[in-house]
Amino acid sequence: MNASLTLEDKQELLRWARGAIELALQDLPQMEVAKTELTDGLRAPHGAFVTIKKRGELRGCIGRMDFERPLWENVIAAAIASALEDPRFPPLEAKELPEIRLEISVLEPPVPLARFEDFDVKRHGIIVEKGLRHALLLPKVAQEYGWGAEKTLETVCWKAGLPSQAWREPDARLQVFEAIDFGESL
Repeated sequence: MNASLTLEDKQELLRWARGAIELALQDLPQMEVAKTELTDGLRAPHGAFVTIKKRGELRGCIGRMDFERPLWENVIAAAIASALEDPRFPPLEAKELPEIRLEISVLEPPVPLARFEDFDVKRHGIIVEKGLRHALLLPKVAQEYGWGAEKTLETVCWKAGLPSQAWREPDARLQVFEAIDFGESL
């Protein structure tokens, strides 16, 4: 994992993510981030997912897999999308803000998974693509549920709207990636 983020960088990203959500819920323009606040770690190009949990339950999770954009931009975009655009949930409401906790996952670029045996659920997130369908599971998902490799692959296929064994088919494309996760304390 190449992301070199300090504790201060992580705290800043969490603060900016929450601030971006608060502004978006009020239909206000997004905050300007001063270039002087941007460390090398925050400027580095990384994908990012923002997970919103309410009382410990998933309330939104969307990411940006744009490895050309700086991490801080991807985090702010993902935070707003998680709050307002996750199709699994209604848009977040301002009254929910005190009850939510944010988690950020900073992603390394995905690489092709050549052999199923190389998939390490303790380390890797997984992406499946087949035809026009695709889905992703962050590394922390399999870890939180205690899933093995096959269960994780079946679940990412289900998430993509594919048959659970689609990952075994020759035209299925699998990629893995690593992530670092951090979040707001309770």
